[in-house]
Amino acid sequence: MTVGELPATGTKAPDFVLAAQDLSDFDLQSLKGKRVVLNIFPSLDTDVCAASVRRFNSDASKLPDTVVVCVSADLPFAAKRFCVANGIENVMTGSTFRSAFGKKYGVEFSGGAFRGLMARSVVVIDRDGTVLGSQFVAEQSEEPDYEFVEKLLS
Repeated sequence: MTVGELPATGTKAPDFVLAAQDLSDFDLQSLKGKRVVLNIFPSLDTDVCAASVRRFNSDASKLPDTVVVCVSADLPFAAKRFCVANGIENVMTGSTFRSAFGKKYGVEFSGGAFRGLMARSVVVIDRDGTVLGSQFVAEQSEEPDYEFVEKLLS
């Protein structure tokens, strides 16, 4: 169970602040003018989460004017280590460790062993900050629906 619901299609995406790998903050406004894919997941330390980052890293170069942000509660140091070890260069990572992202986007687990982590989901945002679509992944053990994202961006 999560703290809320994903932003609805056609609404303005909530602004957010995430920590980059160098511990600097970045927000949705800093990505204005580009389409944004938020690949949200519990942790890079799980096989499925890691696979989604690798897949989006591969796909990102084929998505014009699009930034893929991989969002989790992992510390920026862990994200940097993962990206270096896996040759991840085409996506950004954003840590929620000092932000209200999970609550704003309705993706923070509210109970159980994953309490405080992000539920696997995707949010696609247009250049003007409008949500093109969002989707929770029904089973945390499954990867996101990449075709859903591709269709929204085509």
